[in-house]
Amino acid sequence: MNISGNNLPAMSGMGQSGEVYSASLAKKQQQADGKAALALIEAAGSTAAAQSPAKSTTATLGNNVNVYV
Repeated sequence: MNISGNNLPAMSGMGQSGEVYSASLAKKQQQADGKAALALIEAAGSTAAAQSPAKSTTATLGNNVNVYV
């Protein structure tokens, strides 16, 4: 059994079609990432609207911080 690189298809011999194929794959991946990001944003927005706002215990809590140097 002889395995050599001569029998393998070379991407450089294909000219620009390899670059076009790579760009097409990159575009599809970016579109999938964008759809996933939008779904995540929509999911986060719908849960934030369903939650009740936090009630403030004291309006002045945390306004004064003692720092010793």
